[in-house]
Amino acid sequence: MKLVRFGSAGKEKPGIIDKNGKIRDLSKVVKDINAAALSPAGLAKIKKANIDKLPLVKGNPRIGPCVTRPSNFIAIGLNYADHAAEAGMKLPPEPIIFNKALSCICGPNDNTITPKGSTKLDYEVELGIVIGSRASYLAKDKAMSAVAGYFLSNDVSERLFQIERAGQWTKGKGCETFGPLGPWLVTKDEIKDPQNLAMGLTVNGEGRQNGSTRTMIFNCQHLVWYCSQFMVLEPGDVIITGTPPGVALGMKPEPKFLKAGDIVQLSIPGLGVQTQKIVKYKA
Repeated sequence: MKLVRFGSAGKEKPGIIDKNGKIRDLSKVVKDINAAALSPAGLAKIKKANIDKLPLVKGNPRIGPCVTRPSNFIAIGLNYADHAAEAGMKLPPEPIIFNKALSCICGPNDNTITPKGSTKLDYEVELGIVIGSRASYLAKDKAMSAVAGYFLSNDVSERLFQIERAGQWTKGKGCETFGPLGPWLVTKDEIKDPQNLAMGLTVNGEGRQNGSTRTMIFNCQHLVWYCSQFMVLEPGDVIITGTPPGVALGMKPEPKFLKAGDIVQLSIPGLGVQTQKIVKYKA
């Protein structure tokens, strides 16, 4: 199943993509794409619905983030060896975990706002994982049983804030609009192998990132298991799993950071496409 949220910001409704690629309104089946809907019981309820009889959504509504606000927005740093190399950083012996602010979550095609004081705005195409069952101290071989599905994400980053302003990475990762999620949440039964997904990103049509989840240092199973050793994961929580090489920070001879007017497009086959325009912050 491909689950979606549509409508104006803060007023999104739950939907599902039918066999013709159209959105059907799920409002009479579930209240939202939230913890209850993403639990095993919730997904079973959606699966039983007669999709063809659900109301067809007309026009081209805004697509919101594919899950309602989670309790955790977890990100993994330096999880691709070639990306760590381009960033000039050592391979981590264990996953690097940081949090993105929940307030940065936005729709997949919403504008990316350049924050005040930003000079080094960057992009990162990533595979996202959605949790479907409460998870704490998972056994590694049971980790994937806690997963509801997957989505496409852009870990938008301000490198000046992240690297040069001291402290944790969080301050360069959680600015407004730095967390586009979607367009869809694809249930895990549709993704045969999350470790064999192509990933691509362009800026103004120029290819920047071209990678595969095959080259992750720590795979999805390991990441879900690992995160559960340090925090309780609740249904609806999301983990974005790192990015392949090609980010602006690592470009030679000079980085090509994003600027107002740029168009960023990213994709993972089966998980859809995101398109964001970079705009200046306005008070």
